[in-house]
Parts: sequence; structure tokens; C-alpha cells
Amino acid sequence: MSLNGSENKAVGLIGAGTMGGCILSELIKSGYHVIVYDSSETARKNAREKGAEIADTSGEVAEKADIIFMSLPKPINVVNVVNGKNGLMNKLTEGKIVVDTSTVDMETSIQNANTIAEKKAHYVDAPILGRPDSVGNWLLPAGGEKETVDQIRTLCKCFAKDIVYVGSHGMGNAFKLLNQLMFSVINAVSAEVMTLADSVGINKKKFYDVISQSGAATVSGLFRETAGRIVEGRYDDPTFTIDLLCKDAGLGIQMAKDAKVSPFIASYVQTLNETAKDKGLGSKDTSILAEMFEQFYSKMA
Repeated sequence: MSLNGSENKAVGLIGAGTMGGCILSELIKSGYHVIVYDSSETARKNAREKGAEIADTSGEVAEKADIIFMSLPKPINVVNVVNGKNGLMNKLTEGKIVVDTSTVDMETSIQNANTIAEKKAHYVDAPILGRPDSVGNWLLPAGGEKETVDQIRTLCKCFAKDIVYVGSHGMGNAFKLLNQLMFSVINAVSAEVMTLADSVGINKKKFYDVISQSGAATVSGLFRETAGRIVEGRYDDPTFTIDLLCKDAGLGIQMAKDAKVSPFIASYVQTLNETAKDKGLGSKDTSILAEMFEQFYSKMA
């Protein structure tokens, strides 16, 4: 099975939110007929307006498409889509391929791959390394069967610069979760430094402008975005929420614990993420940690 070129062949997509919506747009631009299922009426409406066919169930997507992408928020959502009532397992047939781009734990992917293999179908965990606005330049570390990854490469290149085979089922997830632990720590230290700038009498915007335009090795795309939001106090239109960061970092920390190690820095930063969530900031952008540091420092003064 191969979907080379831009013939009007059906591709399935379950989950058309922030990242799934990006995937959808790029597949349609590349000439594919995309069949979408999403539990959200808003997501279905947006997908329909982009030109997608809307399915009533995940199973219907599996019935109509040979390759099905999933882009879902949590492991439980992925498990339910595969195994739940009207889920993929009801309609999957031999040779079909399910590609999960969600950020989930290794065990979820391993279990799903084993379940789907009962239908002689194939499973790939290929989470996204990249932000929504960098669609087309994403990289997908992929776990599963190398032959299956090779089959979906052309299709994935509609929305990613490449898909890289990294090992057996679950290994794509391992790469992504380690990346998310780095994200968590860089986000936190960026928020703290921006708050410290104020504390020592440096204007935040001036600090941001000087550092972000420098050639310093500390400057990253994430620093630019996080610090830029802090300068503007722009927390209500999140690129990535505290809720999702807590979920991803929590999965990464648990993965480390399952390997009999304890990540020191990431675990400490996770307490900050969880404190922000407990304070009702879960729906805010991750840069909202700056307000947490402001509160901490004001109590010390």
C-alpha cells in the first residue's frame, strides 16, 4: 500500500485540533481526500470548512481509509479511539496503517500495536517534534516496523520535513518525552530569568531584545517565544498549555522511573508546573510560570 503522489486517495485523521488541524491543512494542500473524525463540534466544523469529509465515528475512518493518523491530547484518548465502542478495531482490516502523532507513553503504543496486529494491520508511533507554526519543518521520530515507516514517508512529508525510524514500537514516544522534559526545563528557566531581570532593575523588554538578538549559545526558539510572551503578558492565547506540559513532563518522568532512574531537574520543574495548574492556570500558555516566579519573589522581599 502506498500513497505516492497526490492522487485523490483517502487518508484518515482522528483529532483535528491544533496539531491535527495543521496536518489536515497540509494533506489537503497536497491533494489528498481526508476523512476526519473529532469529538469536538468546533473541530469538525473547521475541518469541514477546510474541505475534509466528516465521519461519524473513528471506525468509519478506518473503514474508508488505508492510512489513519491520530492526533489526540492524552493516552486515554488514544486507547479509546483504538479499542472503544465504534473505534478503529471495529473496522480495521489487513494491511491498514495507523500512525499516532500524539504525545503518549511507550506502553500505550506497544499495547495498541499488539492489539492492531490482531487484525494484521500496522501501527507506528510518530509524535511531532515542532510547533504548530513550523508545520512542514516538523520531524517525526518513528517507532514500529521500518518497512511500515518507509511506506508512509511520502505522505508524512506533506506536513513534516522527514520521518526518522528510531526503533521498535514506543521508541518514537521515548524520543518525544525526553524532548518534552527539555522543553519543560527551558520554559521554566526562561520564565525565571525574565522575572529576575525585573528584580535586579533591568527592563524586561530591553533584556529580551538584547539577548534574543545576540549570538549567545543560550538563545533558542523556545526562549524567544517564552520570553516574548512574558514581555507582552500574553498568556491567554496559548501555543502550549500548562495542562499539556504537566501531562507530557509527567509521562517523561514516569518513563524515567520505569527505567529505575529519577530525573532531578525535570522533577523539580514539574512541581512548578503542577503548582501553576493547581492555581487554576492550566489553560494558560506555559510562559505563565513567570507570574509564579513574581509571586515567589514578592514573598521573599
